[in-house]
Amino acid sequence: MFDDLPPDLGRLHTLRVWHAMWLARIDAKIAALQKREAEIEHGRQRRPAEPDWFVELGIGVGRPLVAVHAGGCHMAGKRRRATGRDEARRLLATGLRACVHCEPDRHLGME
Repeated sequence: MFDDLPPDLGRLHTLRVWHAMWLARIDAKIAALQKREAEIEHGRQRRPAEPDWFVELGIGVGRPLVAVHAGGCHMAGKRRRATGRDEARRLLATGLRACVHCEPDRHLGME
C-alpha cells in the first residue's frame, strides 16, 4: 500500500487538526446553504399569487397609467398595481393601451 503520510506523530496530529478545521468550515457552509435554500422555498410557498390583471404605472408625479396586462406578462415593468377584471375592462374601454404581448383585451373579450 502506498503511504504518503508523514512518519512522525507531530505532523500527523497537525494534519488531523488542519483537516478537522476544513471539515468544520465545509460543514458550516453546507448548513448555511441548506438554510438559505429552505428560506427560499419557504418564501416561494408563501408568495402571493400573481394577479389575473394588473396595470403598469409610469414614472413621475401621480404615476400615470401606462398599459393593462394579463397576469404573468413578462413585458410589464416593475411598477405595477393589481387590478380586478372589471377595472381592467373599464380602463381598456376608456382608451388605456393594452399590452401587445399578453393581449388582455382579447382575454377580456374586448377585441
